[in-house]
Amino acid sequence: MAPDIATGSPEIERIVAGFVYCLRSGGLTVPVSVSLRFREALEAVGVDDGELVYWAGRSTIVSRPEDIAMYNAMFMAFFHHDGRGFKVRFEDEAESASLGVDDDGGDGDAAGEGDDDVIALRYSAAEILGEKDFAEFTAAELNEATKVMARMRLQPARRESRRRVPSRGGDRLDLRRTVRTAMRHAGEPMRLEKTQTGSRTRRLVLLLDVSGSMEPYARVLIRYAHAAVVGRGRVEVFALGTRLTRMTRQLGSHDVDEAVSDAAAAVVDWSGGTRLGEAIGSFNDEWGVRGMARGSIVVVLSDGWDRGDPEHMSLEMERLHRTAHRVVWVNPLKASPGYEPIARGMAAAMPHIDQFLDGHCLDSLRSLSEAIAA
Repeated sequence: MAPDIATGSPEIERIVAGFVYCLRSGGLTVPVSVSLRFREALEAVGVDDGELVYWAGRSTIVSRPEDIAMYNAMFMAFFHHDGRGFKVRFEDEAESASLGVDDDGGDGDAAGEGDDDVIALRYSAAEILGEKDFAEFTAAELNEATKVMARMRLQPARRESRRRVPSRGGDRLDLRRTVRTAMRHAGEPMRLEKTQTGSRTRRLVLLLDVSGSMEPYARVLIRYAHAAVVGRGRVEVFALGTRLTRMTRQLGSHDVDEAVSDAAAAVVDWSGGTRLGEAIGSFNDEWGVRGMARGSIVVVLSDGWDRGDPEHMSLEMERLHRTAHRVVWVNPLKASPGYEPIARGMAAAMPHIDQFLDGHCLDSLRSLSEAIAA
């Protein structure tokens, strides 16, 4: 059974999804995190007052002065077509103010001492990046996020091993160790040595979609994959595009920039098309039959857009699900208001997924790490 997808108020979800689609059609860039902030603003002010709805959207969606005219036109077009007929004044009554940014944890009063018009602000870069959409990251923020991901302790779940380990409370007598212990005490068996079933870390397999539609997220997720490879021994990483490419060896370097550069060079179809069904089928045929997927935690990081046959996609996902211990699908678009997995590839894969998570920000990657360790 496919996982449930939580939604908010149906009316607000419909307005957010429709208005964001309208803005994107007009050429305005609206990342997933911005859509979420717009939805939170509407939940706070409601959808009955046109002025409040206008400013809820403008304060959360518009970040550049040159985008205001486009926003105004799309607002009137969408809500007129929606039948609400909002009357909104677009004239701005802006007031000037000076801002003093205090980011070193010092005395906040120092920035505005003797000046009532100076507002002192404090911020934490880590907390801000936690909810920020990967598609909005600058180069500096990408470097900061890389450091955060390197500190994430990725601990995949463990499984029982065939090997037995020494244990005082074990369930089986270890005759050899008991005799050896007795030989150190003149042949007297002073203690009965026992063993218990050991455990080992499950293998983690990351299948990263590197198609053009995933490019804004793949540049960050590949750094998450690098942190996993460097931090744990039993991690395999593959690129999904028009073909399957193994990137584990390239991501083994401790220099993240060198590792990402080598991995990108090894993937000839980076930012190209995608045939998820065929690529996952190649993994099943070439690596799954060798035992790599057997008993493993397999994580697919993809938006689910597939140019191939959905029936083939369903077949290969079913094969993968039968072999793996658990299949987790991470889709950056899942956090979008009103999102439903109706893309052909995503819809075909849903019945064969154990967990369906979003992956558009650092907080979502922390949730992924917890799911892997569960």
